[in-house]
Amino acid sequence: MVTATRRADPIWDNRKVPRIHLDRIAVGDDAIDQYGHVGNLTYLGWMQDAATAHSAAQGWTLERYRAAGAGWFVRSHFIEYLRPAFAGETLLLYTWVRSMKGRSSPRRYLIVRESDRLPVATAETLWVFVEFGSGRLVRIPAEVVSAFPIVPDDDPELAALTPRSVRYGDEGH
Repeated sequence: MVTATRRADPIWDNRKVPRIHLDRIAVGDDAIDQYGHVGNLTYLGWMQDAATAHSAAQGWTLERYRAAGAGWFVRSHFIEYLRPAFAGETLLLYTWVRSMKGRSSPRRYLIVRESDRLPVATAETLWVFVEFGSGRLVRIPAEVVSAFPIVPDDDPELAALTPRSVRYGDEGH
């Protein structure tokens, strides 16, 4: 796994729980691929790390999922790369839960270059809730659902994250 210097800062709502989770990432040389910019797999790792950190901040650590006998698995990833990122830059990786219904939950990501606030990438992961013993999809328990505030696409806080208009290519994937 590629290493990065990270500092997590949740953005708080009026209920004092992180609605939108922020990881500040200092891009190291080990994140750079053969083309001289941050590699595709590095973004995936950062996204998974941010989702895990956000879940833990909500009180759902890996240990708690293990005790419950079920947890999140990735069904699919969609990433749109908008511009390259390079060693020495600092990126802001925001993540939030878009919805949570039945057995799945789409989680969105926005990666912004800190120096100019330009978006570097947008992404979405479709997470499914799986029983560890059987490997079967199961309904997301009410206590998990209630731990994660839903952030709709038109939330004003999302619009404030970057001065540029950002679209997610999720309607077609």
